[in-house]
Amino acid sequence: MNFMGKDSYKRFLGRGGGSRTLGPWSVLLLLVAALLCNSQALAQTQPPPIVSEVEGGVPATPRTEKTASEQLPTLRMSGSISGTVVDLKGTAVAGARVKLAGEDQSPDQETLSGDDGQFFFGNVAPGPFHLTITSEGFAPQALTGNLRSGENCIVPQIALALATNITEVHVSLTPIELAQEQLKDQEKQRVLGFIPNFYVTYVPNAVPLSSKQKFQLAWKTTIDPVTFGINGAIAGIQWRKNDFSGYGQGAQGYAKRYGASYADLVTSTFIGGAILPSLLKQDPRYFYKGTGSKRSRAFYAIANAVICKGDNGHWQPSYSAILGSLAAGGISNLYYPASDRDGVGLTFENALIGIGASAGANLLQEFVIRKLTPNVPNYTPATP
Repeated sequence: MNFMGKDSYKRFLGRGGGSRTLGPWSVLLLLVAALLCNSQALAQTQPPPIVSEVEGGVPATPRTEKTASEQLPTLRMSGSISGTVVDLKGTAVAGARVKLAGEDQSPDQETLSGDDGQFFFGNVAPGPFHLTITSEGFAPQALTGNLRSGENCIVPQIALALATNITEVHVSLTPIELAQEQLKDQEKQRVLGFIPNFYVTYVPNAVPLSSKQKFQLAWKTTIDPVTFGINGAIAGIQWRKNDFSGYGQGAQGYAKRYGASYADLVTSTFIGGAILPSLLKQDPRYFYKGTGSKRSRAFYAIANAVICKGDNGHWQPSYSAILGSLAAGGISNLYYPASDRDGVGLTFENALIGIGASAGANLLQEFVIRKLTPNVPNYTPATP
């Protein structure tokens, strides 16, 4: 921009008449002066600052406009989360399910680890996050962190431990197997620790015995060493008193008495405790009651001389014991001396005596023998 008139400019340069020509320094000064004039002119063209309305006669502080960066809010940029899933040996775990949950309202994300064990979540909002890693055969693993705005977060290597497998095996025994277990407990029952007490159960809901188990119980009773000893004592008393005199005296008489006594035990035990109970489906054992008044327990014990539990769990007449006693008495006529065979009448008389003896034995079982029998299993009250 030219701030001098054309004529003035010529005169200043010395081109007018009578003026002296300017030297180099003069020209330089002239140029500097022209630049200064030009800058002042530009300053005069700048717009005045914006002034707010006068308040109380005093001009307010001039307002300045905000820059674009000051006018825009702070931006929260999404980021990413990645990592690797391995086992305790450092081998990559493929197909592990990785679940990402954040504290914001965005839905959870899930992904599976690749063949190299790596996983990736993109476009994740910044803030706290929670990772849950699960895989079949491994214990679950969890990890938390905080994702900053725009960050590409690589979480530490996630090592999964093998899951501790707790396998519950429910073993269901068959009725025969359960009865066998209960029978084993019965065969440990001995009065004073040595006299067999196998034909009583202290479990009122004991499982019925199979035919094989009924014969097993009879066999166990008849071959027990104590059984042989008791029969030897009985034969000795008979020999000493000269009972069944037809057998004579001496060693031969004792042996015959011993054989007859043992034969009585075997026939009555197998017929009344195994053969007939198997055919008639009855239980040959005495079911201990153990609760209630003494009167009720006494009646229960006496009644069990003529009643028994069936294999169906119901109480019924004890045909096995009664018929077994009659059968054993009838068979005994085959080996006792002829002078001691009194026919059918004695057989029935002995059967009645046997019933009374059973009632007395049951009373002892209910009130005395249990206290003298170790290894008695736990039981719950029985009801007749």
